[in-house]
Amino acid sequence: MSENQEQNLDLEAFKTLGRFLIEDEWYPQEMPERNAYTMRFQGRSGSLRVFASVRPDARQLLVYAVAPNSIPEELRGAAAEFLTRANYGIYIGNFEMDWSDGEVRYKSSIAFEGCALTYSLVRNAIYPAVHMMDKYLPGLLKVAYGGKIPADAIKEIEG
Repeated sequence: MSENQEQNLDLEAFKTLGRFLIEDEWYPQEMPERNAYTMRFQGRSGSLRVFASVRPDARQLLVYAVAPNSIPEELRGAAAEFLTRANYGIYIGNFEMDWSDGEVRYKSSIAFEGCALTYSLVRNAIYPAVHMMDKYLPGLLKVAYGGKIPADAIKEIEG
């Protein structure tokens, strides 16, 4: 495949992502310098910032659902335990925390090398991210701000 054909595929993937987000009523804001879109998701547990980007070099779609609150420095250890417990057994995606500023996000990704990025692939990456963050956010906040023990918070969520 020529370099020009690869660039066209990369542009088409970014356009597909944008069309999906518009048609699915995400109301995205384009960030063309990053091949990304940003938007909000209102879940039962709060309002999340969401980023969706295409990595043209790797033919990957990355979706991040970001918690509305950063974790205070002195509580990051407990939050990390909670997130590690939450990650165990998750099939699609994972939680991440930036230790330097306490930002917590859920990452879901999909590789589309050798095929076109489709609405179905976008949907299969974006919805797990927002639903998992929405599901686990109350427990994370109880650990970070309510003094809840991480293992107890996970039991509450997972039953």
